[in-house]
Amino acid sequence: MPKMLVPLAEGFEEIEAITIIDVCRRGNIDVTVAGVTGMTIKGGQGIEVAADCLIDSVDINSYDMITLPGGLAGTMVLSESKNVQSILKQMKEQGKYIGAICAAPLALHTADVLNEEFTCYPSIENQIRLDGYHQEQSTVIDDKVMTSQGVGTAIDFALKIVWQLQGESSFKALKENILA
Repeated sequence: MPKMLVPLAEGFEEIEAITIIDVCRRGNIDVTVAGVTGMTIKGGQGIEVAADCLIDSVDINSYDMITLPGGLAGTMVLSESKNVQSILKQMKEQGKYIGAICAAPLALHTADVLNEEFTCYPSIENQIRLDGYHQEQSTVIDDKVMTSQGVGTAIDFALKIVWQLQGESSFKALKENILA
């Protein structure tokens, strides 16, 4: 079973995080929620989520993918976290999957792991770069880096993660099951 790491920091976007975690678990991906700012992390709308572990205790060699939910406040913490930035760089060096949604592609840019083609929440691209940005696409896959625009694209993004890690038949079965 593929394993995915989802780091959460104070101010994360709840719909994106929970959708990614839920859909990927339904798609038979072992998802670990790692707290960057503690074991209980409060999202941007005040919803608290309990982490499975702290980011400092993660052995990235056991993961196939890391996915960052957005939320500007949480993204800024992910961008400034030496540990998260190091994990992103190591995952890229090891040829593993990397995902980010909403504002979180900014954290990928900070780590210098964002590929040429990407999408993000409108206006965040100005903090990254304009070349390679796809405003019209809800989810962009460029080699092993996946990006998506935001809350409204979270289910599509999570389903495409399932496709990448579990294959087309798992993707189709899950998509039909959740009526997406």
